[in-house]
Amino acid sequence: MNNLKTVGLLAFLGAIFVLVGQVLGGTSGAVTALIFVGVLNFGIYFFSDKIALKSAGARPVEEHELPQVYGIVRSLTQREDMPMPTIYVIDSPQPNAFATGRSPKHAAVAVTTGILQMMDSDELEGVLAHEISHVRNRDVLIGTIAATVAAALSFLARMAMFRSLFGGGNRNDNNPLAGLIALVSIIVAPIAAMLIRFAVSRSREYEADRSGAEISGNPLALARALEKLEAGTSRIPMDVNPSTAQLFIADPLKAFGNRGGRGRQQQASTFAKLFSTHPPISERVERLTRMAQGWR
Repeated sequence: MNNLKTVGLLAFLGAIFVLVGQVLGGTSGAVTALIFVGVLNFGIYFFSDKIALKSAGARPVEEHELPQVYGIVRSLTQREDMPMPTIYVIDSPQPNAFATGRSPKHAAVAVTTGILQMMDSDELEGVLAHEISHVRNRDVLIGTIAATVAAALSFLARMAMFRSLFGGGNRNDNNPLAGLIALVSIIVAPIAAMLIRFAVSRSREYEADRSGAEISGNPLALARALEKLEAGTSRIPMDVNPSTAQLFIADPLKAFGNRGGRGRQQQASTFAKLFSTHPPISERVERLTRMAQGWR
């Protein structure tokens, strides 16, 4: 279901792009924007692991430094017949982890020092299985595709705004409806693209939870780990680039959003879900609990 949802969201995002491109710049304008932004984003994609690891302050570690992590990851990747990824550590008290890399052959798994102190062996295995699933499912590629189309939409909108301010193009001044459609496209399309990109990210998190639990064979261990991550990320801040926050298993910037009254947070929770790259931990735990019950 999560994979079908991802395909549907990407298809809908592509349809918005084609429609907006046709309205604002014709087919050639849409294709040009997609190619331009695609080349840029896929150039970044090939270096995504290095960019993400550097932004997170991760450093590579050898097996004698983190024997438990190496042992768990090696066991998980052997079960899935995957290459062993490079292991990194982030010196941060916040419990968290992420995986990156354009393919299983070019993958890296990073863990914080905080998660090593907080998790027991089963919980840590659940987290690492989640991250291995991201690599196996090629979620970096899926995220890059979503980001490419979303960025191309924003590019088209900016070009349309520039043309409306400074003239030029083939505007149909005798058709007010066409002008209205163009105006709505300029304003709404980039927001819609962003929301869909975030929805894709949330869908991939659900899928990594499910497939990670299948790899480890212990959904409840991952559920317990997520509950600990919720508590840890809520109270322990982490200095991380917002552009890489969506890679982590739990939102590393959550502690910065916990300022203000509880009532205010509850009022904003529904709205905030739409602009979140991570699904609520409570919903992820509930799904894993149901999954464990179905195995009994």
